[in-house]
Amino acid sequence: MNIKVLDTTLRDGEQTPGVSLTSNEKFRIANRLDEIGIDFIEAGSAITSNGERESIKEITKQGFNAQILSFSRPLTVDIDYCLDCDVDAVNLVVPTSDLHIQDKLKTTRDELLELSNNAIDYCKDHGLIVELSAEDASRSDVDFLKLVYADAIDHNVDRICVCDTVGILTPDNSYELFDKLKDLPVPIACHCHNDFGLAVANTLSALKGGASEIHTTINGIGERAGNTSFEECVVSIDRLLPQFDTNIKIDEIYDISKLVARLTGVYIQPNKAIVGENAFSHESGIHSDGIIKNSATYESITPELVGRKRKFVIGKHMGTNGLDNRLKELGLDVDKNQLQQICDNIKVLADKGKTVTDVDLQVIADNVLEINYEDRIGLDEVTIVSGNKVMPTASVKITIDGEQILNAGVGLGPVDAAINAIKSLDVFKDIDLIEYHVDAITGGTDAFIDVIIKLQKGDKVVSARGTEPDIINASVKAYIAGVNRLLRD
Repeated sequence: MNIKVLDTTLRDGEQTPGVSLTSNEKFRIANRLDEIGIDFIEAGSAITSNGERESIKEITKQGFNAQILSFSRPLTVDIDYCLDCDVDAVNLVVPTSDLHIQDKLKTTRDELLELSNNAIDYCKDHGLIVELSAEDASRSDVDFLKLVYADAIDHNVDRICVCDTVGILTPDNSYELFDKLKDLPVPIACHCHNDFGLAVANTLSALKGGASEIHTTINGIGERAGNTSFEECVVSIDRLLPQFDTNIKIDEIYDISKLVARLTGVYIQPNKAIVGENAFSHESGIHSDGIIKNSATYESITPELVGRKRKFVIGKHMGTNGLDNRLKELGLDVDKNQLQQICDNIKVLADKGKTVTDVDLQVIADNVLEINYEDRIGLDEVTIVSGNKVMPTASVKITIDGEQILNAGVGLGPVDAAINAIKSLDVFKDIDLIEYHVDAITGGTDAFIDVIIKLQKGDKVVSARGTEPDIINASVKAYIAGVNRLLRD
């Protein structure tokens, strides 16, 4: 059975505290959603603002394969704004719990029914596809919920949706609820929230109970604890529920996850399933050894399935097999004794609480193998001009292949200005800074600053570290160390 996916990242997802997307950012996300096979895109809520309507119009005029919806209350003014945006459909949201009907709307069940039916009629009269979402359905009287849906079907609604608005369903009663509704003659959707961490589990149970459509957001973003995670739900359907399938291009899931994370500024927790930084990372010696022999020993899916790559993490739990594999990735061949010596040195460093980066591994391995590399780039001098009314400006003097070069740059802050002054030079232009992390490793105002960065050139990613009392010098030294490493490789 093919399951349809409605993505509400641009509406429910944007309701994440602190998130506000520009029209261009919304378009970029919508375009990518369409490319990966999303069936329905809820592009926003047309009633919200002029800017929101312009964003929706920009999406609707693209001719996407996906059906484009706007959120709407059962009010003529909302529906008219949806029509003005030229959407294909509306997600018509009608509260059905007595709590919402009486305390929020200050109305009655009968009046609510009339409001819902009239709104559906108005939408259908104006050529809109209608998905009726019962808000707070999981706390509604089931008989009344069925009545709302039955009336909607009589008024030619196209789809209906059960909303677990405050995330109180469990997998068992999610199945039971959808099982009671499965005989209704229109497609039934499931819209879950993650207040108890059960949104994905409840959505999968809803499918078993009779749902044929799911509502999700990329990375599970949304109000409070968020919505059903798109990537977790879609991959679970693909791998764990063979009776169902979707139209999603699963191998492109990681790319859209990173895009949404960048544009929204919502950090992806490292241990998040499927798309988290650690989802396919292995440090334990036992695990690494098993993965090298047969990845199925400690991975239920391959990272390539979702557009990822496996990583062996350097640390005190790493075994010699995993370490040897990582050294080979770095182009280093060692014998058994050298491998054990490198492993022992890593554990000494890790026991002191130090994060062991690729740069640390390279230094440790070089010392054991007595390899000395000559860096192509050296830092000679950094000068910063900054103040309340002055855009931070940096001048840097560096030596590249024996030639001394002076360059300048501006930025949002002194570190940004210094890095910009360096990376505007030709030798740096195809290198991307993908991660920047700062720690004060001693106390007081004279604390040493530990800067750890990740740089990428093509498909090669390296870590680098700079430790100085001055954060600007530490940052620039870390950046240049990483670039030297990439250029050497």
